[in-house]
Amino acid sequence: MKMRRKSDLPQKVCVTCGRPFTWRKKWEKVWHEVRYCSDRCRREKSRSADSKKP
Repeated sequence: MKMRRKSDLPQKVCVTCGRPFTWRKKWEKVWHEVRYCSDRCRREKSRSADSKKP
């Protein structure tokens, strides 16, 4: 397999922080489900959703 440049990989924008992040090999099979750039952003999103509940 030929090496790819990081700039050639697909990108998405994180739902929590709004920063762009790049495809990773560990996300290969679930790339369509990935919404957050890191575990920290995933935790922060659920924490902010909990604080909005009355």
